[in-house]
Amino acid sequence: MILGPIFGTGLHAIGGMAASTCYTPFEKTKQWSWVSFWLVQAVFAWLLVPLILGILTVPDFFTILQNSSPNVVLGAFLLGGLYGFGGMSFGMAITHIGYSLTYTISIGISAVLGTIIPLMINGKLVEYFSKPGADIVLGGMLLSIIGVIVCGWAGFRKDKELGGTTNFNMATGLILTIIAGVLSAVFNISLEFGQPIADMAADKGAGVFEGNAKLIVSTAGCFVVNVVWFTVLGFKRNTFKEMMPNNGLGNGDLVKNYTLSGLAGTLWCMQFFFYGLGHVNMGDFQFISWVLHMSMLIFFSFLVGVFMKEWKEVSKSTFRLLIIALAVLCISFVIITYGSTNGVA
Repeated sequence: MILGPIFGTGLHAIGGMAASTCYTPFEKTKQWSWVSFWLVQAVFAWLLVPLILGILTVPDFFTILQNSSPNVVLGAFLLGGLYGFGGMSFGMAITHIGYSLTYTISIGISAVLGTIIPLMINGKLVEYFSKPGADIVLGGMLLSIIGVIVCGWAGFRKDKELGGTTNFNMATGLILTIIAGVLSAVFNISLEFGQPIADMAADKGAGVFEGNAKLIVSTAGCFVVNVVWFTVLGFKRNTFKEMMPNNGLGNGDLVKNYTLSGLAGTLWCMQFFFYGLGHVNMGDFQFISWVLHMSMLIFFSFLVGVFMKEWKEVSKSTFRLLIIALAVLCISFVIITYGSTNGVA
């Protein structure tokens, strides 16, 4: 059905909106360090919410996981764990080269590698790019990457004009950002590796929710890595007292902090709930979902910044550059969607 890719792109857009806003609740927490916030959101993002989604939407959820190939489960779990290290590198890179450059470089790398590598592993790179509409989809994919790059350039100019990062270190930041981008792409490889679990869910009648069966395996790996790392940091920096009652923070504010952190984790996970729904609607070009997701994430994160007036004080030329970048991304979404309608199975 031709409407499938159009509907799928819309679902990817919702996922992008969730991803672009998932860490904004941290700004509203009181007297909590990043370590405390991250631990709570990790429980929701990579354990509770994926588990709840699987139970609610996948028939015989636990039976499917129990009967899945141990090699598939272990592979998806370990690859998800690698993504956990990517998230840490991302956060560290921001302190060295700023949000905009980190986001753009890492997302750009992730968009390309997360799309191409699974096709190469499955030996389907030539096959998929030989389908009807493939040249249009490829053109849209390349245009979206250009849009991401221009967004990054606009963000870099914004940081420079408004003060930017005080401890700027391009060499260290670039290394960390490349690591973050490569390991971010690994999460999509983890999801692809776990596809046999989703196939079993489909056979059980999960329908468009089949992806929720494999999601928990990938996120569990990420959860373990992050909880171990940030628990060690919590003890080292003595931040656990922030999370306890009678720490100088009123009970109402403490509950609010937990709620906001839980909301952040929920938003992070919901991006992949909608990613999974969008993925199954992309016809023969499901592999393009990762580029769409990454590009949507960039698009809405910069758009949110505009609505929050973060760009109010920048020069007119920098703001024009941002508008051009967002327009390029919008055009790329239309092109990818149009090309995908020509490859509907």
